[in-house]
Amino acid sequence: MADLFWFSDAEWAVIEPFMPQNQPGAHRVDDRRVISGIVHVLRSGCRWRDCPAEYGPPTTVYNRFNRWSRRGFWRAMLATLAERGWIAETASLDSTYVRAHRSAHGGEGGQRRRPSARRAAARLPRSTSSPTSSAAPRSSI
Repeated sequence: MADLFWFSDAEWAVIEPFMPQNQPGAHRVDDRRVISGIVHVLRSGCRWRDCPAEYGPPTTVYNRFNRWSRRGFWRAMLATLAERGWIAETASLDSTYVRAHRSAHGGEGGQRRRPSARRAAARLPRSTSSPTSSAAPRSSI
């Protein structure tokens, strides 16, 4: 799929030294594949469970992101890359730490000035009444 994110060989050569080594557990899914999946989810904004299968099991992608976040892996990696001049110090992978209320999507405009009730009553109507509106109501048969 053309819309999937994959690290290039040069990018992976920079990131690979930061990968944890000798991790216990079952057969480990390729780090490059999983981290590409993490970046894909963060860039596209899709749900973790909707992560394409090309990156590995969605639970693996999510669990690795979560586990490494708790251990400070991402922060340490970004700080080291910033020290070496690969990225700016203000770079971040995503902004999921910023919480917004579910109804905070905003409305059109912004603050509007509303006329007082007296001014609104004194204003001319915006439309004129139609000639049929004053006619007698029709009787139904």
